[in-house]
Amino acid sequence: MGEPTLAYLFPAMAIFKAEDASGEAAALLNNMRVYGTCVLTCMATVVFVGVKYVNKFALVFLGCVILSILAIYAGVIKSAFDPPNFPICLLGNRTLSRHGFDVCAKLAWEGNETVTTQLWGLFCSSRFLNATCDEYFTRNNVTEIQGIPGAASGLIKENLWSSYLTKGVIVERRGMPSVGLADGTPVDMDHPYVFSDMTSYFTLLVGIYFPSVTGIMAGSNRSGDLRDAQKSIPTGTILAIATTSAVYISSVVLFGACIEGVVLRDKFGEAVNGNLVVGTLAWPSPWVIVIGSFFSTCGAGLQSLTGAPRLLQAISRDGIVPFLQVFGHGKANGEPTWALLLTACICEIGILIASLDEVAPILSMFFLMCYMFVNLACAVQTLLRTPNWRPRFRYYHWTLSFLGMSLCLALMFICSWYYALVAMLIAGLIYKYIEYRGAEKEWGDGIRGLSLSAARYALLRLEEGPPHTKNWRPQLLVLVRVDQDQNVVHPQLLSLTSQLKAGKGLTIVGSVLEGTFLDNHPQAQRAEESIRRLMEAEKVKGFCQVVISSNLRDGVSHLIQSGGLGGLQHNTVLVGWPRNWRQKEDHQTWRNFIELVRETTAGHLALLVTKNVSMFPGNPERFSEGSIDVWWIVHDGGMLMLLPFLLRHHKVWRKCKMRIFTVAQMDDNSIQMKKDLTTFLYHLRITAEVEVVEMHESDISAYTYEKTLVMEQRSQILKQMHLTKNEREREIQSITDESRGSIRRKNPANTRLRLNVPEETAGDSEEKPEEEVQLIHDQSAPSCPSSSPSPGEEPEREGEADPEKVHLTWTKDKSVAEKNKGPSPVSSEGIKDFFSMKPEWENLNQSNVRRMHTAVRLNEVIVKKSRDAKLVLLNMPGPPRNRNGDENYMEFLEVLTEHLDRVMLVRGGGREVITIYS
Repeated sequence: MGEPTLAYLFPAMAIFKAEDASGEAAALLNNMRVYGTCVLTCMATVVFVGVKYVNKFALVFLGCVILSILAIYAGVIKSAFDPPNFPICLLGNRTLSRHGFDVCAKLAWEGNETVTTQLWGLFCSSRFLNATCDEYFTRNNVTEIQGIPGAASGLIKENLWSSYLTKGVIVERRGMPSVGLADGTPVDMDHPYVFSDMTSYFTLLVGIYFPSVTGIMAGSNRSGDLRDAQKSIPTGTILAIATTSAVYISSVVLFGACIEGVVLRDKFGEAVNGNLVVGTLAWPSPWVIVIGSFFSTCGAGLQSLTGAPRLLQAISRDGIVPFLQVFGHGKANGEPTWALLLTACICEIGILIASLDEVAPILSMFFLMCYMFVNLACAVQTLLRTPNWRPRFRYYHWTLSFLGMSLCLALMFICSWYYALVAMLIAGLIYKYIEYRGAEKEWGDGIRGLSLSAARYALLRLEEGPPHTKNWRPQLLVLVRVDQDQNVVHPQLLSLTSQLKAGKGLTIVGSVLEGTFLDNHPQAQRAEESIRRLMEAEKVKGFCQVVISSNLRDGVSHLIQSGGLGGLQHNTVLVGWPRNWRQKEDHQTWRNFIELVRETTAGHLALLVTKNVSMFPGNPERFSEGSIDVWWIVHDGGMLMLLPFLLRHHKVWRKCKMRIFTVAQMDDNSIQMKKDLTTFLYHLRITAEVEVVEMHESDISAYTYEKTLVMEQRSQILKQMHLTKNEREREIQSITDESRGSIRRKNPANTRLRLNVPEETAGDSEEKPEEEVQLIHDQSAPSCPSSSPSPGEEPEREGEADPEKVHLTWTKDKSVAEKNKGPSPVSSEGIKDFFSMKPEWENLNQSNVRRMHTAVRLNEVIVKKSRDAKLVLLNMPGPPRNRNGDENYMEFLEVLTEHLDRVMLVRGGGREVITIYS
């Protein structure tokens, strides 16, 4: 606005005067800053008085703009048959600045004498004819052409193609004869040439042109002042954009058809002595364009100062951005006083910059980003089929919104990729701030709907099949107790959950309240709030579920069965040890615990039982040294190895080393077992110390029904090591020999008692141990789908493999049942039969000497080796089939873990959870 005021309306009002040509640009910018600030103050005052005055002025401004546009079209028509006199001077093909000379010629006639002109003095050392002149001036002629030849001149053919310039080069006319200089000859910047003041390219011009069409949101910003916004906004916006686009594009084409290219590229009008080119083209007078430009700028400024503060005030009153709430206040009639003040300050920054070329790309970025998000919101709401998204405009389609979003994003990076990145960074920071501190409003959040759709898609994908072993991680169901005040009894369980999960995977914290839903619903809500607060304090990312049941036993069962959703379900249950289970009044607690163990086993869920949970470290604590000891008595699918690895990712356990103790019988090859286990850990990329502890078979009899210590464990290790078939057969044969000798030394009666098989079946099994050996050999060998089955072997049928049970061993009775069949794939029924066998816990009280022999001996060894360990993990044997032995089972676990500070009993879910593959 300051530019037309100073350059054309009132040039004598300039405060800063330029002493020479070099300071002219700086003086102009300073004058624009002063007068631009004055005009901004006047417009802000008008808006402050009231929007009704802006609407009255708007009609006057609109009339002036329409008259200016009509004057331009009339001038174009007139130029076709009567072009205006608008000369420009060229030296060769170089455009000359009119400042410093008046006659476009080297020599002039005064009477009968030839004299030099002012132009001669600018290029030569003196005004005499024998003076030394610039080489280019000497070689080329001076030509005067018309800057506006008119619409009938055919100039559109030359101006149709692009001609971008770099900063500091001379503006030249294409097609003019010129005698050039040798390459590398410098150009004297003091000569009166017209130089390009900046590097131009297409995207820069788009950024400068784009603010002229940014009024598309004007109707939306003033929707509160419209009588029928739903009808007025679409109609008015489309008509306004269509009208302005037609005017802008037609003006560009008509200017190219009427005006010389060197004049169009002369930004400051130096070649035409600073005259207004469009004003010269217009009819009937240039003053129509000058006044129209002034009022057009005033009108656009008033519209911006009217719409932007109202939008800011609405955002502030909604509380979306908390630190902007002060700008929601205004006058009694609702005028946004403080928002107007902030808007005026932002406008003042642009005035102080005083360069449209610098400000326009920045404005374009934020306008484009605003339009991009509006289009994105419309497209997302349509694609999500949100019930409350009901656009009234009948011709709307989501592809139009998506196309608009794509164009806006592309233009952002085409115009200026670094401005685009900065704008998107600012938008991202504002969004995260709103998400963290902003208020939730009744119009909702489109991103939340997108999250729901993505979550649904992901859950359906999870239903396609079980996760691969390399993707397995404990998805925890944490069972906690709450007291009478609905506070968690053992918050250390959630601390351990946070250390074990580190925010990854699924975590469900569940609790059970006794009673009826109608009576206890308020208590359940308070319990959920208490658990959520504790989860937030312990940084546990997950869900909370409180169940009301007539008894705790059924409530826990419901949680285990119904926790999770679809494929996103828990695979591991974390629970605390019933500490006071020996007390008579608390007998139901340990019975519920054993039923929990049975249900997790039946559901193929892993079980983690923490004993002395109150001694477990909280998240603020740090262990500077110590170890996590793993007692690997039977193979559980790798749970015992995976848990310490996960714990050591947390800063509480990071400095603890990992030690693995495996138990071998006296007749096992302990040295070879240690070597194999070390190799296995190396392939798993787990760093741990390995130690083999030798014990008598009677000392670990509680675990013998899950016998994977020798044959199965070793065969799985060899599988993971990728040995060749011959090497595997040699290794398995050595295991077979050791096992055969061990079987012959065992008492047949004890074997029959432990396996619950008939005597004749057990006898057959003893007579034919090779059958079991052959079955294990077949299970260990990898199957190749592309190879043909050997004679007598049935081909494997698709879908028979059960990935959760492929690492379990066969029972003796199953091997006898397969005696008359050839080698065949392992059936899941045999595995189930085997795992259903339990030790006879009810027979443990027959003698005071043998009652807890196993637990005592194991406990002595564990305490001796792991007394100073920060955490001890060991296998948890299965519960008895006969419920008469439940109390002995609890006693066994109690004795097994005595004199240990922190213990975690681990029972696998019946599938492999760790692999050597990345």
